[in-house]
Amino acid sequence: MEKRKELIVSAIENGTVIDHIPADKVFDVIRILGLEKCNCPVYFGTNLESKKYGAKGIIKITNKFFKSGEINKISLVAPTATLIEIKDFEVINKHAVQTPEHIEGIVKCFNPKCVTNAERVMTKFTVKKDEFGKIKLRCHYCEKFTTEENMEFL
Repeated sequence: MEKRKELIVSAIENGTVIDHIPADKVFDVIRILGLEKCNCPVYFGTNLESKKYGAKGIIKITNKFFKSGEINKISLVAPTATLIEIKDFEVINKHAVQTPEHIEGIVKCFNPKCVTNAERVMTKFTVKKDEFGKIKLRCHYCEKFTTEENMEFL
């Protein structure tokens, strides 16, 4: 008897699928997008087999489409992610997230003495990658770097 090797997950009628999330970042994506507070069905899987990445995660959100600021958050945590928009069970748009060169107002500066932490000044960062491809953010005001390990979303 041949064993079944795949798991079938229900298709969504309308909404967004976030695929190719690094397996260890699925819960970070859920948290930064506030999906734990979402009133719509949210399906997720982690440590799923991926030929390209070894292991990956996926999140399906019914009746939810993301704005550019939310997509920027995803790109900072999961730069390999793909967004798939679904309408009437059909894919209407599919694209890899793009990490922007600059971000504003979505991440807190790591430096406690930065003006953005002392006054009501919107954070601004230049997005860089280190020699290992990890994202780091250079503050426009204090020029300190906020790394993935100490990134705190506003």
